[in-house]
Amino acid sequence: MSDPTDLGPTEESPLSSEPGPMEAFEDSGLRRFLGLFVVPLLVVLASVLVFIGFGWIAYESNDVSDYLNDMRAGWRPRRAQAAYELSKILIADPDALDSEPGVKAEVRRLFKESEDQEMRRYLALVLGYTQDPQSIPLLVDALDDEDSQIRIYALWALGTMGDERAEEPLVAALADPDPGIRKTAAYAMGELGRRGRAVDLEPLLADPVADVRWNAALSLARLGSDASAEELERMVDRRLLDQVPEITPRQKEEVMISAIAALAAVRGEAALATLARLEQDDESLKVRQAAIDARKAIASGAGPGSGKG
Repeated sequence: MSDPTDLGPTEESPLSSEPGPMEAFEDSGLRRFLGLFVVPLLVVLASVLVFIGFGWIAYESNDVSDYLNDMRAGWRPRRAQAAYELSKILIADPDALDSEPGVKAEVRRLFKESEDQEMRRYLALVLGYTQDPQSIPLLVDALDDEDSQIRIYALWALGTMGDERAEEPLVAALADPDPGIRKTAAYAMGELGRRGRAVDLEPLLADPVADVRWNAALSLARLGSDASAEELERMVDRRLLDQVPEITPRQKEEVMISAIAALAAVRGEAALATLARLEQDDESLKVRQAAIDARKAIASGAGPGSGKG
């Protein structure tokens, strides 16, 4: 199963060995070697690590202007890191760019003109978080970018912004030959929240790629449509999920938890039997708890979240 989040390299455990006998250190030549080279080297390494640590802390405390300067003139890895850090600031405070005149315009310029694709991906997130209506044309144009990752990030941003100008580009992307694009477009349609466009998602319930079907089903539920009820039932069937190639236990758990809430929203009391089975029999404690929470939500009369017409 594909996943838009790439995992970093894993760290190997260091080799360990038992220390030799203390007599090995009686040799005066070895002592001089340790005193003259090894100990000073350790001191230097410690100093370097302290310097790097304080440098990283200083970088983490940068403000918006500092990150913009890095994106304009920094070396390539730092440009992408600065764009990423700026997106993190906006998660905590979506209005963080409002206090500095010209910042949004500069972000738009960097997104449009930069040839650093990795930085542009994170800038698409920034544009989405800022809800800047002037960035809509730029994000729509980015849907024709040769970099599929840029297109995926732009789709996500368009869905997040909730602007009606994103409707037609998102609907068009639902038919893209790239399943990653279809999946993201389906998710973005749910984010956009236009109930009247639910019908455009229904064909994806028959998509050959599981990820695409699942995102379409969840978005349909968010839009208040019960057309995805059968697919949601399949998404909470662990035996069927076991047949999906390359899906990990964690991914299965995430799929089931998401589908449980959606199923309760669209089927209400008709979902109680399924929820009871999951609550009693599923191997995952998180899935069981999700089923309990969904059952309580049905009992309290909580319905699906409202969408935009």
